[in-house]
Amino acid sequence: MASTPGILTDWPWKPLGSFKHVILLPWAIRSTYFFVTKDDPQEKDLSTFLVFPFLLWRMLHNQIWISLSRYRTAKGNNRIVDKGIEFEQVDRERNWDDQILFNGILFYLGIHSIEGATNLPWWRTDGVIITILLHATAVEFLYYWLHRALHHHFLYNRYHSHHHSSIVTEPITSVIHPFAEHISYFTLFAIPLLTTIFTKTASIVSFAGYLTYIDFMNNLGHCNFELIPKWLFSIFPPLKYLMYTPTFHSLHHTQFRTNYSLFMPLYDYIYGTTDKSSDSLYESSLKRGEESPNAVYLTHLTTPESIYHLQVGFADLSSKPYVAKWYLSLMWPVTVWSMMLTWIYGRTFVVERHLFNKVKLQTWAIPKYKLQYTLQWQNASINSLVEEAILEADEKGIKSEELNVYGGLYVKRHPQLKIKIVDGSSLAVAVVLNNIPKGTKQVLLRGKVTKVATAIALALCQKGIKVATLSENEHAKLNNSLLNVDSKSNLVLSKSYSHQVWLVGDGLTEEEQLKASKGTIFVPFSQFAPKKLRKDCFYHYTPAMLTPKSLENVHSCENWLPRRVMSAWRIAGIVHALEGWNEHECGINTNTIVSNFDRVWEATLRHGFQPLNLSSS
Repeated sequence: MASTPGILTDWPWKPLGSFKHVILLPWAIRSTYFFVTKDDPQEKDLSTFLVFPFLLWRMLHNQIWISLSRYRTAKGNNRIVDKGIEFEQVDRERNWDDQILFNGILFYLGIHSIEGATNLPWWRTDGVIITILLHATAVEFLYYWLHRALHHHFLYNRYHSHHHSSIVTEPITSVIHPFAEHISYFTLFAIPLLTTIFTKTASIVSFAGYLTYIDFMNNLGHCNFELIPKWLFSIFPPLKYLMYTPTFHSLHHTQFRTNYSLFMPLYDYIYGTTDKSSDSLYESSLKRGEESPNAVYLTHLTTPESIYHLQVGFADLSSKPYVAKWYLSLMWPVTVWSMMLTWIYGRTFVVERHLFNKVKLQTWAIPKYKLQYTLQWQNASINSLVEEAILEADEKGIKSEELNVYGGLYVKRHPQLKIKIVDGSSLAVAVVLNNIPKGTKQVLLRGKVTKVATAIALALCQKGIKVATLSENEHAKLNNSLLNVDSKSNLVLSKSYSHQVWLVGDGLTEEEQLKASKGTIFVPFSQFAPKKLRKDCFYHYTPAMLTPKSLENVHSCENWLPRRVMSAWRIAGIVHALEGWNEHECGINTNTIVSNFDRVWEATLRHGFQPLNLSSS
């Protein structure tokens, strides 16, 4: 929002929320019906029918740019501005499709009110030439002066400051303006469109091509990585004045009073508003190589729809805790295609980056889903991908790599690794132990008995807290890990579900939850939280902590965790790198985990990570 919002700031359909798109449905349905059912060429209008598919294409085009930009800026290749993006910017830019909706409404209104706007031919050479010439002269010239006017303090405070709230730009930053600004912009862009209609030279290609060009150049200028090769300007030097680069427009967002041009820097050169560092920033950004992080978090996909929740997926979805959305089921063709692509591509890929106390962090995703980790025939493939990622990180000189699976296998295979592998078990144990209410005398352990669960049980028994299990097999498995008689006496076999504190992991059934007493506190020790079935009980998050505000570029949520909350497994690797510890934390036994968790917990708190409060259902 602008610092002093002016009139026509908000979009008219803002009260409709996510239902705003229904505004276009009557027109889209009508044009489709007429095209499919009518025989009269005047009513069977292809150009009108194509309006809605073209709007969908514009959304897809923008989304491709968003994903590409986030991927490239996470890797670091040719990145321009290093500062991170925060949740506030994602929220401010979440309605980037408003301008597409606005354009669609104007197209349909124009079709029904302007003579000659229907039954357009596919191609008119004269219309394409007119469009190019009018854009390069009238549109670019008028935009330059409109843009300078918008930087006058009166208009800037009421309108344009909203756009400039994003210092670090993303492709969709280009269309984040108040409604009044979009009215003025469309008025300019309509000059070539209306001229070709009035001169009867309009065509489907000239309309679609011109608006795709505008989208392309807008996204290009705000993508925050340089991709225009230098040889292009060497072959045709005048191109420097006819096409801007991402670095050219990025300077406008960091310097504010230079580089006002739309897409053609010509007018900045004519009127002396070109930023003096435009050429040097372009050169340095082109030379910038892939970033080498200090720590890497190696994770994997969960459900097929989780691909949309990655930071390189849908920006708005990734900025909120993971929740299955009904409309994603309608995208099953894209979902299936993305699954096939991950299987074919078969390599880890960078999804996000962070900076914390000068430590560079990256998250790498393995193109495998949660279900595949349960299939034995997938083990070899998964192990191969993890091993390749570890060796790649080791080659790059990364300090530590965090795994969300245990990594002892890879340490044994490669004893000469310089990289330190952290599975995060010690911090996960510490978080769970600190989530158990003070004064607790007995807990019930339910779910799959993992290394973390065993270490928690061992630590609790050593503290004199009784750990109850309902299965003889689980009891025997835990009992073997307890070394002294006193600890073993605190491990009990129970037939009751009346315990007030449950430590739960994968495998907890819904039937078991329903047997819990009113007011039961569920404390998960696995990465996947149980489904919240009880309104009269309390549920902790999976082992996780709140991140310090100094952790930069946090604008996506980790799975189902709240904003700025990270899992203990992920934080453990960060702390390991910050502390400079020179040993692996994987493949270690439960006794070592128990002896380590106090040290890890204290270091984590010292670096500003904070425990989470209990959440209710």
